[in-house]
Order: sequence, then structure tokens, then C-alpha cells
Amino acid sequence: MVMKKVLTIAGSDSGAGAGIQADLKAIAAIGAYGTTAITSITAQNTLGVKGVYNLPLEMIEAQIDAVMEDISADAVKTGMLATREIILLVSKKVKEYKMDKLVVDPVMVATSGDILLENDAVDTLIQELMPLAEVVTPNIKEAEVLSGLTIDTIHDMEAAAKQIAKMGPKYVIVKGGHRREDAMDILYDGKETFYFPGERVNTNNTHGTGCTYSAALAACIAQEITMIDAVGRVKQYITKGLANSLAIGKGSGPVNHFWMLNTFCREGKI
Repeated sequence: MVMKKVLTIAGSDSGAGAGIQADLKAIAAIGAYGTTAITSITAQNTLGVKGVYNLPLEMIEAQIDAVMEDISADAVKTGMLATREIILLVSKKVKEYKMDKLVVDPVMVATSGDILLENDAVDTLIQELMPLAEVVTPNIKEAEVLSGLTIDTIHDMEAAAKQIAKMGPKYVIVKGGHRREDAMDILYDGKETFYFPGERVNTNNTHGTGCTYSAALAACIAQEITMIDAVGRVKQYITKGLANSLAIGKGSGPVNHFWMLNTFCREGKI
């Protein structure tokens, strides 16, 4: 069986709700094969980040080379790139291996509120990595940082997406999970804005939603699904994952990446 392949370049979450652990689950759930290049190791659980260790640059580079030289990738996503130096390295490898189907998740803050991106790295992310992206997937808080705008309304989301698009990505998705009303996401393709309404799921277990979203999107893109269709499918996948989220730990539990498999098991279909 030939499967499409997705490389995730991101941090590790020991609680397995976010980071590469979430990415691998989402990629598998969407039907692709996931590989990894770990940038940082976090000591993390549902209550927060207890510690961070950024891997040496040569080890990050060796992981990317090992995957690309043998397995390759039909799409690539980036997550936690904690420092300016890591962003510069990843940007160099994206160019070297012509990773044109690149999903950039501009990870800045964990669900717990812990900072995951150093202040001096934001400009480097904007200048070096964003122009290489097929699509960028900020949530509202990240979109505010990137665009310099305050986001309260759908109109504000549209304005932020247009401002971010000037930084070079082909598509910009501003996710509405932090909205007070509904959970509307928008997609801007440089000319037109598309809207993806979503019901707000009443759950505290939202850990890893951003990582899961971008990884699932990369898996769709790897399978040559159009961007509009991919966003619609991922929106449904995330909403169901939140509706079936897991009450694990004492804090914010994770999305249920395999909600569809759980349903099949309960109904005795496999």
C-alpha cells in the first residue's frame, strides 16, 4: 500500500496532547504516514509546561536529512520552532529540499499560557519562514501578533489575514476557536475570503487543537485535496475531536484524534 507522507518539524509534548505526538495521531487519522524532526523536548502535561530543552541545531538538521534522503515528504508542517536559530535552520532545509507544500503553524503560546517562542524569533519567523509557506494557520491570538491588529470581529479576522498574506504565504487561515461567539474559521487565498462556520463545543479539553489542525491539514494537502476542501474536512475533524475530547489529567485534556475509530470499536464494527 502506497501512502502519502507528512514530515512534522516540531516540539515533543511528554503529555502527548500536543506537539509531534498530536501531529502523528492526526496525520494517521487523516490517512497519511507521519515522520518527525524534533526541535525541542518539553516536560509537559495537562497543567502546563514544566521545562523546555531545545535540541542542538546539528541534531535537528540530521533528523530532517535522514527523513528527506530516504522517505521524503509529500507535505511538511512546522510547529514549535522556539528560537531564531532553529527557524533559520528549518527555513534553509525547506529551500534545500524544495518543500513547496509547507504548512506553518506559528506556535507561540501553549494552551496553558506558557510561552513557546522567544521574542526575537517572531521577526525571523515572519521574514524567513512565512514567505516559504503554502499556508499559515494562526489562531486569533497568534494572528494579532503577526498582523499587529486587534481581532474582535469577523471583519478583524479578514483584515488580519490580508495583512499576514503580505508576508508571503499563498493561503492564510485564521482560526476562530478563541472567538466568544461561534468558532468561525476563515481562509484567505490572496483574492477571496472563504468562511467555515463551526459550533462552539463546550469543553475544557482543548489541548493540542492547533497542532492537530495544522497536521491534519498537511495530511489532506499531501493527498492532493484542494485547500478549500481540506479546510472543510479539517474543520469537521477538529469539531468532532473536541466533541469527543478526553478528560485526561487535572488540567486541559487533549482532543480525541481517533474519535472515528473509537466509535467503530464501541459499535463492534472492527
